[in-house]
Amino acid sequence: QVQLVESGGGLVQPGGSLRLSCAASGSIFSIYTMGWYRQAPGKQRELVAAITSDGSTDYADNVKGRFTISRDNAKSTVYLQMNSLKPEDTAVYYCNAALDPGITIAVYWGQGTQVTVSS
Repeated sequence: QVQLVESGGGLVQPGGSLRLSCAASGSIFSIYTMGWYRQAPGKQRELVAAITSDGSTDYADNVKGRFTISRDNAKSTVYLQMNSLKPEDTAVYYCNAALDPGITIAVYWGQGTQVTVSS
């Protein structure tokens, strides 16, 4: 059974930094694109950043220059370094991964981790 487990969320002051991690575990043959999404109260879930298996990245316009996505393929882990955080970054952050558990490629989601930016 495949699981994605996030960690690293919390409360931070405006201008501060946080680093989120998401580790995939279980029976996994290949991991393709991994990404981070977020959902603020009353809003739709939105893409924050994504990274392909060869390291190509994509970012939402409102996080470019502040957030950096990276991955460690040996550890099946994706990271999100968040700097210069703003109150509007407050949301539940979810990681996802397109992976092959040996049956067919599917998208899996983590349970989410809360990020709160407040003074």
